[in-house]
Amino acid sequence: MTAPFNFGQLKFLKALTEALFHGAEMVITADQVVANVCDLFAKVGGTKLKEIRLSLDATELVLAPVFVELDAASRAARLRNRLQNSQIDLFQDMARLRGIIYACYYGHWLPGDQDTNIGNPVHRQIGFTLPKHRVRGHGEVEIKPVVGREIDAAHILNAATLGDEYDVVVIGSGAGGAVAAHNIAAQGYKVLIVEAGPFFPSHKINHHELDMIASLYKHGALQTSINRDFVVFQGRCVGGSSTINNGICLRVNEAGRTHPDAQDVLMKWAAIGAPIDAAAFHASYDAVQAKLGIAQIEPRSGRHNGPHLIEGWKAYAAASGKPRDARAVTDWFAKNFGPPNTPNACAYCGYCNSGCPYGRRMGVAQTYLPDACRDFGARILPDTKAERIVWQTSYDGRREAEAVVLILPGDVRKLVRARVGVVVAGGTIASSKLLDRSDIDGTGYQVSLNVASPVVALMPEGAGGNAWDEDQMTSYVDVGDYLLESHFQPPMSMASLMPGWFADHASRMKNFGRVHSAGILFPADRRGRVTGDKLQFSLDPADDLPVLRDAMATLTKVHFAAGAIECYPALAKGQKVTPDMDVDAFFRDAIREQDDVTLSSSHPHGGNAINEDPAHGIVDLDCRVHGTTNVLVTDASVFPSCIRVNAQWTTMAMAHYATGRGDPFG
Repeated sequence: MTAPFNFGQLKFLKALTEALFHGAEMVITADQVVANVCDLFAKVGGTKLKEIRLSLDATELVLAPVFVELDAASRAARLRNRLQNSQIDLFQDMARLRGIIYACYYGHWLPGDQDTNIGNPVHRQIGFTLPKHRVRGHGEVEIKPVVGREIDAAHILNAATLGDEYDVVVIGSGAGGAVAAHNIAAQGYKVLIVEAGPFFPSHKINHHELDMIASLYKHGALQTSINRDFVVFQGRCVGGSSTINNGICLRVNEAGRTHPDAQDVLMKWAAIGAPIDAAAFHASYDAVQAKLGIAQIEPRSGRHNGPHLIEGWKAYAAASGKPRDARAVTDWFAKNFGPPNTPNACAYCGYCNSGCPYGRRMGVAQTYLPDACRDFGARILPDTKAERIVWQTSYDGRREAEAVVLILPGDVRKLVRARVGVVVAGGTIASSKLLDRSDIDGTGYQVSLNVASPVVALMPEGAGGNAWDEDQMTSYVDVGDYLLESHFQPPMSMASLMPGWFADHASRMKNFGRVHSAGILFPADRRGRVTGDKLQFSLDPADDLPVLRDAMATLTKVHFAAGAIECYPALAKGQKVTPDMDVDAFFRDAIREQDDVTLSSSHPHGGNAINEDPAHGIVDLDCRVHGTTNVLVTDASVFPSCIRVNAQWTTMAMAHYATGRGDPFG
């Protein structure tokens, strides 16, 4: 494997690591951390590797002169002055390198399996135990694999077994593509499913976070917006994001599970030219629910952070006196991790976001995709990009997809004919880019994000068991303008989102079992567009920043109501908040612009919106691209506005709505 960095960059990485751990105990060497960084980016490669090389060189210039020759204390002081406390956007972007360094320290993995890593020094330092070695009591789910749910390897194609033509080519194997492919194949069509990422069945997945993140995520989970203010998490593997998400399943405006004052999403769609048959759409939700076994999770799977959020909210809301808070909905999530209360239910190992090695997630790679292949003859082509759609003119003058140009491993291009049609389901960014390359005008506009940011809370000693011994996300509060969601991450992921610098960060990680965590999720409606290969996205200072401040302040107060002794919101400077502070005033001062806080999203949607008027949307009310006869888009990019809740179930319902109510090509 080619070394991803030159000598000067390696020297700078080591100096940066030593500075970031100044005043903290390191149980592995700085050289080992740098080796982990190299391993990560060698696997990620591509444009992201080029970006990080440029970022390293630029950051070294900012920290010059002779940063690498200074002692660790002087280097730390320079980092503090020039990056941690800077209000310059460019320097704030550079400061995000700290997250990579901390992730590559706490993501350290000894060569081998869980047994080898029983002695992992980093895990010992923070008091963490890998799933295999956790003690489970009577009645708990055993952590062992469930077999029989995976895609048959015989149904996976490569360059040698790929045919020259199929009835329908489906581009993307995630939530939208898998459902569409299954439904279309069930109608008798010969279907090819093209996936840009690799095929990783459950037995190939392990708990080496750095390895799994590099393998299963687009850009190794380091994909950012153009301004680098938003990290956009997207799966890039067979099964797409359903392979690495938390399985959260929420319907838009579901009675009893949505704040009664929340905007009615389907009514808004109708008002802007995208009327959806609500009864049919909810029937599509029902069909997906039956296929995936979606049901409310078992509370034991979220025994720490789940009740922490629920009980904290109850205590906070009782004292707030706000009508909004009194009307809020608090509940456990419904998920496709199950079925619950069976031996095959989620074993709550806590590694959802790096893939389930136990085959217990009922994702599309365990349901729609294997069924489409086994029962209806579909086939999957991984590690292959779709470059563009090739058109011909139909009898009525509209464009008709004739073929798709594919790029196979080794940069080999192949034209595959689509006798009947094409389905585009690569996700908001990839689908917009593909349609644009295929000469469809106006794609990639009015992209929405459900924006997330965490607040971590330190609990008193002896307040409960290890907070990491559970499912990652289990309960939520719908406050109306935003959601609060409980969560917790394994060491590497938690280290990357844990606020703080230097010894403060290390101290917070040493309390790994004592910290509880939750995040905010608020809708940023139609703020972005896809430009080139990236998402251009900015919050509206007048509309969005007040919601962000209110959500962060409210969640902090909820933590305190649940007994927290201090909180660490995801602020660039790493400040802590204590119960004696004026929390609202703190956040008004701390968040002046979006660069001041760490923001992410796993739910980009829009860009190729449904609209009955071709002047205002890319697809019609049946998800067919305007002006074409046989091209559908069946992913979240067709959402006309922000849906404000986690997008998995709604994306699947949309794909079913477009393809499961009859022959979309008939």
